[in-house]
Amino acid sequence: MNKIANVAKNTSYFTFALILQKIISFSYFIIIARVLGPEDLGKYYFAISFTTIFSILIDIGQTNVLTREIARENGAQEDKNKINNLVSGVVGIKFLLAVLVSLAVISLINLMDYPEITRHLVYLSMFCMVLDTFTASFFAVARGYHNLFWESISSVIFQIIVLTSGLVILKLNLGLHWLMLSLVFASFFNFLYSYILIRKKWQIKIKLLFNRKIMRYILLLTAPFALYAIFQRGYTYFDSVLLSILAGDREVGIYQVPFKIIFALQFLPMAFTASLYPAMSSYWMNNKAQLAVSFERAMNYLMIISIPITAGTIVLADKIILLFKSGYSEAITPMIITISALVFMFVNFAIGALLNACDKQKVNTINMVIVAMISVFLNLLLIPKMQSVGASITVLVTNFLMFALGIYWVPKIISLRSKKIFLVFLKSLFAAVVMAFAVFYLKPFINIVFLVILGGIIYFLLVYILGGFKKEDILSVYKSFKKQTV
Repeated sequence: MNKIANVAKNTSYFTFALILQKIISFSYFIIIARVLGPEDLGKYYFAISFTTIFSILIDIGQTNVLTREIARENGAQEDKNKINNLVSGVVGIKFLLAVLVSLAVISLINLMDYPEITRHLVYLSMFCMVLDTFTASFFAVARGYHNLFWESISSVIFQIIVLTSGLVILKLNLGLHWLMLSLVFASFFNFLYSYILIRKKWQIKIKLLFNRKIMRYILLLTAPFALYAIFQRGYTYFDSVLLSILAGDREVGIYQVPFKIIFALQFLPMAFTASLYPAMSSYWMNNKAQLAVSFERAMNYLMIISIPITAGTIVLADKIILLFKSGYSEAITPMIITISALVFMFVNFAIGALLNACDKQKVNTINMVIVAMISVFLNLLLIPKMQSVGASITVLVTNFLMFALGIYWVPKIISLRSKKIFLVFLKSLFAAVVMAFAVFYLKPFINIVFLVILGGIIYFLLVYILGGFKKEDILSVYKSFKKQTV
């Protein structure tokens, strides 16, 4: 099977799985938001955000390196012994880092002036942090073999475990501790599942390897990725931590509404880049013409999808907020501001994947460091004055900045037909504006579910008529579902 077909299949399966996962995840978020209210919701997500920032100090970019190196080995002459040592070396490094980082998390949260319940939630979330980082490495092996099928299944099962156990806990009114434990149960399942998968399917022998030469080799490879990953993770979650410190748990709960909407929508660029990254790594070595084609298609598809979501969410913000209790009405403005960053957020996934796959991870790292530092500055400046609105403005500004810094380097790597991509952007924007006007005038008369469907039909018909995508594009996605990924 050629790599192009495999990319399409991986994207299709992973996209379908992530759609299911995000639907379940967002539905669960709505339920717990309605039950807990903004303040308890803020405590719950502060604990998750706090430990998620620290989790990158365990991974330090090793997941990306595993995928890239295994893809290159597999693309040339497979060396099973080298792959075994690489995976075991990563596991050994992560084990040592997990111990140190866990101790740091426990120490820091006890030094901060947080109530006992918040500290306990952080401890429980810490278990998820450790389990998830090992799981990510195991699935990185599968991605290196250009296989996302089994990870797709796991992502859905994980969310089903969280949903079912969480609903029982909410029904029995067991409290925040047990609600966090539902995440621990799901993370433990994912850990076992991914471990057994690579042991049985690809015969990877996993052990705690503390070989100095191998560990030094891995750390040298991960160094450029590590700095990027640390700043990227801090950039993504530090705003929630700062909101908790500077504005209180309630503002964290309010901010989680637009944050979760954005997070739920990221399944599309995640699916594209999860499938494209190993292929791009291989194309960079063997087929630069196909690398350019793959990147342009990813940019076009991500713009075509993200632009109408942005326009539709802005027009329907007041309707969407009705899914939550009246206590979340303050989230409308942050939602409109945050969703405006979606287009930049989507295409940044493709740009980042290209830079990393083409040995430009240092450039990507520098860009992320700049963006993260500006994000901290803006959050410190705006949150005390504007609370969650200030954090949302920061999201919009920094995502645009990340796009500007990244796109500058793309023509230096591939022959980019920027005019063609910009033309697709204009066609999509025009169709989205027409759709937005139609939805705005019809929303007092039509149920929001039917309105979303109608808006989608209007938009995609217009984009198709304007030539934003062709019949062949639809058929290629349809055909990619017909056979199982190898």
